[in-house]
Amino acid sequence: MNSSGETRICVIGAGPCGLTALKNLLQVGCRNVVCYDESSGIGGNWAYTDDPHRASVYECSHIISSRRMSSFADFPMPEEYPDFPSHRQLLAYFTEYARAFQLEPHIRLGSYVEQCTLGADGRWAVRVITNGETRVELFDSLLVCSGHHREALVPEYPGTFTGKIVHSSAYKRPEPFRGQRVLVVGAGNSAADIAVDVAHLASRAALSMREGTYFIPKLMSGKPMDVLYEFWHGKIPKPLLQSALKLWLRLVIGRWEEYGLQTPTKAPLAKHPTLNSSVLDALRDGRLVARRGIERYDGNIVHFTDGTQEEFDAIIMGTGFRTSFPFLSERIAGWDRAKTPPLYLKMMHPTIPSLFFIGLFQPIGCIWQLADYQARLAALQISGRVRRPSDIDTRIRREVAHAHSRPDPSPRHAIEVDYHAFRREIMGELAQAKPGCTEMPPTRSGPSCHAE
Repeated sequence: MNSSGETRICVIGAGPCGLTALKNLLQVGCRNVVCYDESSGIGGNWAYTDDPHRASVYECSHIISSRRMSSFADFPMPEEYPDFPSHRQLLAYFTEYARAFQLEPHIRLGSYVEQCTLGADGRWAVRVITNGETRVELFDSLLVCSGHHREALVPEYPGTFTGKIVHSSAYKRPEPFRGQRVLVVGAGNSAADIAVDVAHLASRAALSMREGTYFIPKLMSGKPMDVLYEFWHGKIPKPLLQSALKLWLRLVIGRWEEYGLQTPTKAPLAKHPTLNSSVLDALRDGRLVARRGIERYDGNIVHFTDGTQEEFDAIIMGTGFRTSFPFLSERIAGWDRAKTPPLYLKMMHPTIPSLFFIGLFQPIGCIWQLADYQARLAALQISGRVRRPSDIDTRIRREVAHAHSRPDPSPRHAIEVDYHAFRREIMGELAQAKPGCTEMPPTRSGPSCHAE
């Protein structure tokens, strides 16, 4: 607490999760809150930059979840926005969100958090660098909202590739790859988007995947796929819903082999699906070709697991990220190789009640709505309106073992959660709050967001 006895709270990151954390803290009456972000503006990775050394969305990015399923509950996106807004529209939305909830006075931009140390008195010493000057600030609680897209995960293969290898986080636009032979590695949403984008200017583009993947169109019968799934969830047993989706994909798309792809061996939602309406067209019209997983390198030749080989000038690794928090000690957050972070509801630390992680999960759907609920729960705990579970160790052990029914138990997908199961568990914790504590106060005015 400061000299006036007021709790002082630090929020790290001014992306969507940091903004909703700040909003929820202010709504429960916490006023001494500071949000640090090393960037020059809010929005996190959604604030596009063409600097390859700074992670951001690529220039062609549109959100893959729909406008309706991606809006904060108390701040809907403008009706004039398309079903799948661009990164410019989303940044305008986040900017208006910050203005509507009067968050800007609490945000310190251009401030890099170098280290957070927990003192013997239970307070956090946060070392911040701003304009080359270092200072240490003391806080009672710490909310980490910096996301999991910090440390690029680049797999290694036998041999040496003599061309250029870049991670998808450094990809901005296709121009640097004009006229080159480009291999994109991965089967996630970023890899699929980048493969289609770079194929416009590359002399040859290929997409390497280790196994069969479901490429699911964003729209079904003219409606966003996530809106339809939300409608049918709970009304139809999940196994039946899986079978219906698989049949629909077969009728609409046909056989995966016709695209040069491997046939998926699991049910459509047993593994995190890839929502992309363009990659299949690119495969069929020849702009893009499918390849198996990489076996080894030999100069600029890439050997694949099916015995084929091909020469490439560049490889773009759409292979995800490793969860890391360099500003926290290994003792506090040293679980980058864990099957799943040992946190209750992916947010509460087992031994440090003053530490919360907001948005450290990956659902099949948009993260922001669930992060808003997480932030609400953290704010209510900090303000003393909701108690921290007394059996948190038991709950964490159970969560690590069952991990919210996440579709893929591999370390690569360690923070994935089933959207509905996870939402149910968070809402269960919020239900213990006093009546009225979990209600979201209305905005002062409706959003009017205009992308420049």
